[in-house]
Amino acid sequence: MNAVITGASKGIGYAIAVALATEGYDLYLNSRNKDEIEKVGKELSEKYGIRVIAIASDLSKKEGVIHFSNEIKSKTDKIDVLVNNAGRYLPGEVHKEEDGILEQMIETNLYSAYNLTRALMPEILNTKNAHIFNMCSIASKIAYPNGGSYSISKFALLGFNKVLREELKDKCIKVTAILPGATWSDSWKGATLPHERLMEAEDIAKTIVAFTKLSPSACVEEVILRPQLGDL
Repeated sequence: MNAVITGASKGIGYAIAVALATEGYDLYLNSRNKDEIEKVGKELSEKYGIRVIAIASDLSKKEGVIHFSNEIKSKTDKIDVLVNNAGRYLPGEVHKEEDGILEQMIETNLYSAYNLTRALMPEILNTKNAHIFNMCSIASKIAYPNGGSYSISKFALLGFNKVLREELKDKCIKVTAILPGATWSDSWKGATLPHERLMEAEDIAKTIVAFTKLSPSACVEEVILRPQLGDL
C-alpha cells in the first residue's frame, strides 16, 4: 500500500506518517525543508522496514507540485491514501493584515491540495478504494478572531473537499475532511498552556488510520475534533 503525505516533517503530518508506517504503508513524504524531510524519511524507513521517498518542494507553487508528483509517478502507478496536510498559519485581521497575506494562505492551504490531487488522480483512480484526506480546521467552520485570511483559506479547502466528495463517490474513492481544533504542532510552538489543554497530533493520526479501515461502503465525509475542554 502507498500513502502520500504533505507537510510531513513535523506536527500532525509527521504523526500521520508514523501511524501509516506502523500499518505497513510505503510512504511518499513532502515538506519544504530538505534536511528535515530526508531525516524523517530515513528514520521511518529504518524503523519500520518500509520504502520511504522523501521529497522537498514548495507545494504552494505549481512547479513544486509537478516536481513532487513526477517523483511519485516514476515509482508507482497506485496511491491508496493521499493526505493533503501542507499548510501555514499567519494570524491577522482582514482589514489590518499586510497586502498579499490572502494570496499566501490560498496558495499554501488550498492550491497545494487542489493541484496535487489533480496531478495524482490517475494513480488514485487506478487504486481500488483509495482515500483522500484534506486537513481542514475548525477554522473551516467558524471565523475566529485574528483568523483573517487563514480562516478564509480553510473555508475554501472544506469547499474543495465537498466538491471532490461528490465527484468521486461513484468511483469508489473516499474523500474526508479532517477539522481539528487546537493541536500541539508548530503553530502552537512556545505556548505556555498546560500540555493537556490541547490535543495531541497522534490523536489526528489515529483518526485517519481508523477511517482507512472502514468497509468500502462507509465514508466519513468530515469530522471535527476539539480539545476535551473546548476551543481556546
